[in-house]
Amino acid sequence: MTERPDLSLPVAPQGAPNVVLVMLDDVGFGASAPFGGIIETPAISQLAEEGLRYNRFHTTAICSPTRAALLTGRDAHVAGVGTVMNSANDQPGYQGILRDSSATIVTVLKQNGYSTACFGKWHLAPAWETSQVGPFDRWPTGRGFDTFYGFLGGETHQYEPTLYAGTTPVHRPDGDDYHLTEDLVDRSIEWIQMQESVAPDQPFMLYLAPGATHAPLHVPSAWSEKYSGRFAQGWDVVREETLARQKALGVVPEDTVLTPRPEELPAWDTLSDGQKQVAERLMEVYAGFLEHTDTQIGRLVDALKESGQFENTMFVYVVGDNGSSAEAGLLGSINYFGALQGMQEPLETQLERLDEIGGKKSYPQYPAGWAWAMTSPFQWVKQVASHFGGTRNPMVVSWPAGIKDAGGLRTQFSHVNDVVPTILEAAGIEAPKVVNGVEQSPMDGTSLVYSFADGEVPERHTTQYFEVYGHRSIYHEGWIASAFHRAGMPWTVGLPPTDAPFDQDVWELYDTTRDFSQAHDLAASEPARLAQLQELFEREAARVEILPLHDARTRRGGTPNLAGNRTEFVYRRGAFGIPESNGPRLNGRSWTMRAHVDVPEGGSRGVLATMGGNTAGWALWLTEDGRPEFRLRAFEAGTVSLAGDTAVAVGAHVLEVDVDYDGGGVGKGATITLSLDGVALGSGRTERTPRGFYSIDETFDIAMTSGSPVGDYPHVFPFEGGLDRVEFSLR
Repeated sequence: MTERPDLSLPVAPQGAPNVVLVMLDDVGFGASAPFGGIIETPAISQLAEEGLRYNRFHTTAICSPTRAALLTGRDAHVAGVGTVMNSANDQPGYQGILRDSSATIVTVLKQNGYSTACFGKWHLAPAWETSQVGPFDRWPTGRGFDTFYGFLGGETHQYEPTLYAGTTPVHRPDGDDYHLTEDLVDRSIEWIQMQESVAPDQPFMLYLAPGATHAPLHVPSAWSEKYSGRFAQGWDVVREETLARQKALGVVPEDTVLTPRPEELPAWDTLSDGQKQVAERLMEVYAGFLEHTDTQIGRLVDALKESGQFENTMFVYVVGDNGSSAEAGLLGSINYFGALQGMQEPLETQLERLDEIGGKKSYPQYPAGWAWAMTSPFQWVKQVASHFGGTRNPMVVSWPAGIKDAGGLRTQFSHVNDVVPTILEAAGIEAPKVVNGVEQSPMDGTSLVYSFADGEVPERHTTQYFEVYGHRSIYHEGWIASAFHRAGMPWTVGLPPTDAPFDQDVWELYDTTRDFSQAHDLAASEPARLAQLQELFEREAARVEILPLHDARTRRGGTPNLAGNRTEFVYRRGAFGIPESNGPRLNGRSWTMRAHVDVPEGGSRGVLATMGGNTAGWALWLTEDGRPEFRLRAFEAGTVSLAGDTAVAVGAHVLEVDVDYDGGGVGKGATITLSLDGVALGSGRTERTPRGFYSIDETFDIAMTSGSPVGDYPHVFPFEGGLDRVEFSLR
């Protein structure tokens, strides 16, 4: 007998709400105006007035783990993503692989009648799985999303992003005024409108995760100019002003104490006039970037209201996946990935290019002092899972059909892993015990629906551990024990950490029912309670399989790599969108590249091979008039540009680039030679090369470019002509 397939579609429970989940990037607790910040955020303000603000909501302190917990309802290590994808290793909980036993909320909703879409940042697929050879299981469309448009890594250029539609690399739309956040919101609105037209009775889940406000800080100048002069008082005073506004708004208790500046951070008054000028400009650009981002989110809110869908849409707006980022170092940078690797540009260069900050040829991030200011009133910043400066983020929830206490404030302890149970309860869907044949781990989060109607009801999420890079803490029934791991500061993430044994870390103890900001360490007066919490942390750490503790900054390796240990490579047309980390490993060594081309009548033009982008990288191309050019850009430390004087003649040729590395460690200089058919066209030197990488977002491409161009050529710029192969020999 022929088996008959079930032709019925899954149907969502009656009245199940639409879900819009927005997560911003690298926004501290004290940045946005509704939570006392200096930066205007009209959409957050509007949603807060119409819904609820949560002032004791927590993330994991870093991006990929927060996103894993957000989408699965499990602790990040349980889900398999206890560190950022670019620090993944072979240890349990840190492998950077979303476990099938922690199904995403998207998969569950889809199997219960929802339509699903993801726009923006993913950062939940390991690098070795993000090329066009796949596998695509951990891409968004492999984790329950019907539609995906966005980028896979931790950051991307906002004007020239590296984009994918589904599992296919795509190029951004044409136009000189393009900005990624605007594009993502446009597509979100279009998708919702399509959904309403085709299946108006089917609820949807939209996950919108802009790259903003993660570095690079990119925004049209009109947005940053609005904040000109607003930060002249410096980060110490801005922190004080922020706390005063927070108290006036009621988002912190009246007795909240401002925690002191870490001794490693400079006081504003110790900066030179030039350093202050650069720091102000960087922060003005950040402020404009955040307001611009939130204004785009406001367009999405308006579209929902205009369509009549806002009433029964649960809009969850998480304002940051961790605290503010200090990753550009103590002085900030106009090209921060260089600074992150110890290649800080001089102040003179910053001042010369002050007007470029925020534009297409900059790659900026503000100084660590501003990151600390934006986490007021708490200690520390992004990466630091031991203190609220790294883990406390605002959250706003709006759902007119389900929340009647408009403008309410909720003070119950909550965590990013609570979002999934909250959505499931609101939709009337039970957490499944088995998904796609795989038994599911229990939810670690607690539904927050209990708090929607009553701001005074006791909290139900009473215990939560935190751990990132060895920084760790444990919250339990109002108390938190915290241990800062001094192997490295959060503004030296790109440099090797020091050897700091875990048993030398100092544990602190805070009563958060009386001490909102972790200002009064009670470890000395409450040793028994501290010992109990330390024991509880050990039990939780054992449960999530992270014992013995290790610092993911030092325990790298053991994960697959597409390049392996090869020293010979052959690439052909179509090799495109390969993660830099899984292309030929070129840094810290000598190498030769040969492009075998065949120039037709009429000549050739376009990119032959490239890695990185306009802030750091290299490219070999033929110009519009057919001349060969090569450029290597080592951030602000040096650029080598080599070119032929005439067009490459019709016929078969070999273009060769030879990089003769100085040796003696990483980040050293090199002599570079460009040749055509064995005849040198030019040679040049750079005294510095990247210690580790050009970028984490730009890719390695053959016969065209994705993202931003290294050279002076258009974006994409596909090669026109015969290209047999591009060979690499590493030595």
